[in-house]
Amino acid sequence: MSHVETRMTLNGKEVTGHAPADTTLVRWLREQAHAYEVKEGCNEGTCGTCTVLVDGRSATGCTTLAVQVDGARVETSASLAEGEELSPLQAKFWETGASQCGFCTQGMLMSAVELLRSGDEVTPAKVREHLHGNLCRCTGYQAIVDAVVKAAEEGATR
Repeated sequence: MSHVETRMTLNGKEVTGHAPADTTLVRWLREQAHAYEVKEGCNEGTCGTCTVLVDGRSATGCTTLAVQVDGARVETSASLAEGEELSPLQAKFWETGASQCGFCTQGMLMSAVELLRSGDEVTPAKVREHLHGNLCRCTGYQAIVDAVVKAAEEGATR
């Protein structure tokens, strides 16, 4: 299979890479852009571990081809913190114990960011509904819901 050039703005920086046309976004991000914060889970689009934001909308990196986001703005959890300082949402994850083993955290954070930026009212029920595509292997869902609600109460958008 021929290699294609793919360009995107990743966490505010222009990146370019060459990979086969059937390369998934999660593989491209890890192998071409060295964005190791994006985890690879089920490779079927069911666990949400590889969730990133593409032009502000959540997308599973394992079911999206890299060439499909050519020219797009892609955000991962690495875009949330400012230097050494956690974002408000990340801080709430820390404070509530929402990040247990950490495997699902990248996807949970990015799905939550999409909800926080939506302008919708953020209630526990709304958080559960919005995060329905993200699975936590440690079953720490209540702490995750609490973290997102508390972040929303403080006006967080990241």
